Amino acid sequence: MSIAIFSTPTPANEPVLNYGPGSPEKAALKAALAAFKENQTEIPMTIGGKKIKSGTKVSMHPPHEIKHTLGHYYKGGSDVVNQAIDAALAAKPSWENMPWEERAAIFLKAADLISGPYRAKISAATMLCQSKNPYQAEIDAVAELADFFRFNVQYMTEIYAQQPNSAPGIWNRLEYRPLEGFIFAITPFNFTAISGNLPGAPALMGNTVIWKPAESQIFSAAVVMEILEEAGLPPGVINLIFVDGPAAGEIIFSHPSFAGLHFTGSTGVFNHLWGVIGKNVSNYISYPRIVGETGGKDFVMVHPSADPGPVITALSRGAFEYQGQKCSAASRAYIPKSLWPAVKKGLIEDIQSFKMGSVEDFSNFVNAVIDERSFDKISNYIAQAKKDKEVEVLVGGGCDKSEGYYVEPTILVANDPDYRTMCEEIFGPVLTIYVYEDKKFEETLEKLDKTSPYALTGAIFAKERAAIQTAVSKLRHSAGNFYINDKPTGAVVGQQPFGGSRASGTNDKAGSILNLYRWISPRTIKENFVPPKDYRYPFLAEE
Repeated sequence: MSIAIFSTPTPANEPVLNYGPGSPEKAALKAALAAFKENQTEIPMTIGGKKIKSGTKVSMHPPHEIKHTLGHYYKGGSDVVNQAIDAALAAKPSWENMPWEERAAIFLKAADLISGPYRAKISAATMLCQSKNPYQAEIDAVAELADFFRFNVQYMTEIYAQQPNSAPGIWNRLEYRPLEGFIFAITPFNFTAISGNLPGAPALMGNTVIWKPAESQIFSAAVVMEILEEAGLPPGVINLIFVDGPAAGEIIFSHPSFAGLHFTGSTGVFNHLWGVIGKNVSNYISYPRIVGETGGKDFVMVHPSADPGPVITALSRGAFEYQGQKCSAASRAYIPKSLWPAVKKGLIEDIQSFKMGSVEDFSNFVNAVIDERSFDKISNYIAQAKKDKEVEVLVGGGCDKSEGYYVEPTILVANDPDYRTMCEEIFGPVLTIYVYEDKKFEETLEKLDKTSPYALTGAIFAKERAAIQTAVSKLRHSAGNFYINDKPTGAVVGQQPFGGSRASGTNDKAGSILNLYRWISPRTIKENFVPPKDYRYPFLAEE
């Protein structure tokens, strides 16, 4: 029993190390990569704190080196889904009644493990299984994940501190209960930080969770689970399972104790899950919380007053870092005709200077896309663009999957602002540019707003303040994260809460207090110190 009101350490964003020549972090990361390459890893599921193996072993391969085997994971079926539900429900009473500061301590310790002794390990796992260069792994698996855990603790205390007023003779209290039931977290391949935060945020608030990561991210997801267990997470609070989506969904979404979905993935899958939940809504104890971050067709809008240099860098980084496999990646750009010659020249020079290859060579700026399915989808878009007369392949366009799933950073220039690659999410290293007449700036803003169903991230580049003001106003609903003279990627926890609306999700802003509100069910408690003993009110007496 706590006998004090505790304050937690003030969070600060984890510093990003640079992995420069001769640095200790570079040596440690190289050693961790070598260790993973030399020894195959077996990854069981984790249910109720127990390591579960099945009769099905699936091999894992780096996307950039598909002939190498990193190890194997054990894949389950409907039986493990039921086991996970039972484990989550069994762990719930003790977990939700654990003092909040004890839950906080677990996640604060996990953050320090990530930024300390596990730093090289979690980065190396992310680099190898998701084909990220060392900087991309550092800002994701280390800095962002540690930030999520630390800032979420701060947000939790801010929520708990919000209490109602009390009239004389009365004490009003507000407690923030976890949801009644279990949470299902479905996490994507592209960010280890998201993979840890989607089960972690609801768990911090006293919920128990079933966690299904993308199969192409299991290698680093297992390291996240290892860290949480070392930090003291009790058995059954987060249950890590490796199953097919339909097998899990059929059981989970029909269970009366299903209380919420925390999802990052495609818009199509999210729409389907929402429909399934809606059909089953009468079966649930409570209305489930549905939180999703889905697709994007993110834009960079350039005004004629902009400086071409920052535009070039924003597009080179924003479109092609991590092979464009960020839901925030710059995927379409609108360049005024007067600036196009300078921007075109700079972009070609940048892309031709990119090195592409294995993550183990730190001089490579870009690596491989995640898997063959993604490779085929992206390469089909490029192949079609090469045939279409209304679009030009400005640079790149090469695709090769003989050694790894390599797609050259590619820029298309479309004559039609409604060309398919200006509208459809590709999720790869393909940027489409539309060159507009300078005098049609506002008209182009209106076209931009209506071109895509998504509204995740976007940017405006301009020197003229009036142009910035116009863009901010006209594009008010076009992006949940809007950037002025900066690339539309790289949101930082505690600084730029992340999420979009329209077909980009529920905009519940991961990295802010708003997300944590979704995983609680408040209860008001009123205590009357001197309750009345007579039903009669004064107005009942005439004289």
